[in-house]
Amino acid sequence: MSISTLPLSYCTNVHPGQTVEEVINGLQEFTIPARNKLGEKIAAGLWLPASAIAEIRQDNSQLKQLIEVLTEGDLVCYTLNTFPYGNFHSARVKENVYLPDWTSPDRLDYTIQSAEVLAELMPEGVEGSLSTVPLGFKGFDHPESFLADCIENLLKTAQQLDQLHDDTGRVLRLAIEPEPLCVLETTAEAIDFFKQLFETAEDRGQLDIAQRHLGVCYDVCHQSIEFEDVKQSIRDLSKAEIRINKVHITCALRIESPGSNAAAREQLANFVEQRYLHQTFASIADGVESITDLTKEFCEHPPEQFQAADEWRIHFHVPVHEESVGELKTTRDDLKTAIKAVADLEYAPHLEVETYTWNVLPGSEEVQLVDGLVRELSTTRELLEETS
Repeated sequence: MSISTLPLSYCTNVHPGQTVEEVINGLQEFTIPARNKLGEKIAAGLWLPASAIAEIRQDNSQLKQLIEVLTEGDLVCYTLNTFPYGNFHSARVKENVYLPDWTSPDRLDYTIQSAEVLAELMPEGVEGSLSTVPLGFKGFDHPESFLADCIENLLKTAQQLDQLHDDTGRVLRLAIEPEPLCVLETTAEAIDFFKQLFETAEDRGQLDIAQRHLGVCYDVCHQSIEFEDVKQSIRDLSKAEIRINKVHITCALRIESPGSNAAAREQLANFVEQRYLHQTFASIADGVESITDLTKEFCEHPPEQFQAADEWRIHFHVPVHEESVGELKTTRDDLKTAIKAVADLEYAPHLEVETYTWNVLPGSEEVQLVDGLVRELSTTRELLEETS
């Protein structure tokens, strides 16, 4: 049984931060006060968009300032969220968060540059991880060579991460994050892709490097939304020798018997918002149905097959301490199951709470964010202690 003994990480993508100064402001206004109120060391899972990485590359004093703030705040950083490349807090993010995809040299360059920054931020003797997009979004048009092009860039990434290890002694691992309605969304799709990836790597004599540096970020609520058995999902990844480099500790919304649960559907309509994509899935008699994004019209007048569904699950990250939100339930039971399954692995993935939706939650103006972060972190710590 193995659970990471590193300080629990909280992803800072909840805070706007297009510049290094804005990232530092978020740490000082929210992360450091949360750490102080919690009374134990935590990790800042930094989100540094391409604009902030570019600043650091142009002026190394920006990196030194960031390190000073982390040190003064008694924070560590061993993981970056390199999924959102651009402005994750613009008025409309939606499907644009998956751009650039893994065929793009911009995605490759941004990832390597972020890894170089993380190598400077990490404590001695600790490995690093970088979560990233699930190749691309299924709703976009892709050429026939899409997967082959992704594999090409991912193997280049593995080579450069291996070179970074030779140069710095730091081990950094990329964590591809399956997500609903993306090119990699189900566990089966992830396994099939990594089989192709590793076969290509073996043909090139790069299998060791690929397996060392490339794996997945297991966002628990993403697989819950797909109605997967998260325990079996984690076991299947392990059996396929795909390393889980990072676990996002997350919960999503769900509704039981939605067709007859008008009160829950009425409340769900309040979660419709214009910034993030909220893929919605339904468990029906012969499988699973989905829509790309939640709308008020859908909540008020769902299609017939959705009305007849046993349950809906909605990609809207909600605080991980909540079993329910008013009339709505959450996927917290799956989170508990997933933590136990992760503990059975022979290694200890990085653990990070990633509720990035605090600013768009209904009634968010009434929530004190620091208090919310503290409650999520303390509740997660309790779950981890129960497992160990």
